[in-house]
Amino acid sequence: MFRGSACFLKSCIAVVLLLLVAVPVLRATEAPKSDAPKPGEPTDPKGRKSFAAAIDWENHRNPLAALSDYRKANKLDGGHCTECLNRAFNLAVGNNQFKDAEEVAREWLSISTTNTDKGLNHYRLAVALQWHGINEKKDKWFAESAEEFKNALELEPRLVAAHFAYGVSLAHLHQDDAARAEFAAYLERSKADPDLRMRAKRYLERIELARAKMAPPFSFTTLDGKDVSMDGLAGKVVLVDFWATWCGPCREAVPHIRNIAKKFDGQPFVVISISLDKDEAKWKDFVAKNGMTWIQYRNGAGFEGNIAKQFSVTAIPATFTIDADGVLEDQHVGDADIEGKLKKLVARAAEVARQQSTQESTDKTAGNDKSTSTQN
Repeated sequence: MFRGSACFLKSCIAVVLLLLVAVPVLRATEAPKSDAPKPGEPTDPKGRKSFAAAIDWENHRNPLAALSDYRKANKLDGGHCTECLNRAFNLAVGNNQFKDAEEVAREWLSISTTNTDKGLNHYRLAVALQWHGINEKKDKWFAESAEEFKNALELEPRLVAAHFAYGVSLAHLHQDDAARAEFAAYLERSKADPDLRMRAKRYLERIELARAKMAPPFSFTTLDGKDVSMDGLAGKVVLVDFWATWCGPCREAVPHIRNIAKKFDGQPFVVISISLDKDEAKWKDFVAKNGMTWIQYRNGAGFEGNIAKQFSVTAIPATFTIDADGVLEDQHVGDADIEGKLKKLVARAAEVARQQSTQESTDKTAGNDKSTSTQN
């Protein structure tokens, strides 16, 4: 029912979030309403035909065929179709075709004329190279991506999000001081995206987390009006459950989720149920009738919702286990062994909290003793 963990690795380091910040988002496609090409679209007749075919493939949910035809349309148009390249790049990233994304970025870079365009395309290329590094676990790709992020910022300093991504590549190269400098630069220059700012602060405090397979940063307001964020739950094990009232297996899993929530009540553990229901009233009624008293949120856009996309959810029920550091541990489909996994993670979180409390008490006592000694 699910793809492997590689499908959401890019979300775990917020590459997709960064991409959406810095690069125009691909929106719903529509067939051209006239024969006259819009700015950036192909002008060559054969290119126009391939472009229209690509749009049709997208509308019929065949992104890889669409990607191929957008690239074909650009080639037929002499390599100058920026709209073809934009759509192809976004499709490539969205569908984990990062070799295509790299090639498209290089093609686009070759026709860029302004520093802004060059900077954006160095950034696009860096994103694709960074993915190679994460997917293949090779420093070569991180080194190349770091160089491209650097180029992007030199050409277009307003690409503030590139500081964050640059920091991630440097952290993977164990250039920790340089990585911290980039996260600090991001925090200094970015006043938007509180989720990513919170993540940057955590990376500054614990640089090793920038090398981990982190759960994507997200935030929302719960059914009962409370604000929740992924990084705000640091220190707690988190079980994220994607579901919907119209999903039979999801409804059958509710008692199991309820039992887990009760079993770990009072411990460093939270359950977050994220509904993909579009009908708010139906969702609220189901939650109330089934005693779903843990954290509830409705991602009304369904599979196209922001959090569902960050976790690359394409089918439900989808359940993700996240440790107390925010590291994405596992994903499950009605896995009966999930409780054993949670028990170990929660015990570890409780032990870390106990050690921290003991250390804080020791530090406080030492501070008081020092103060008394000074007064005497």
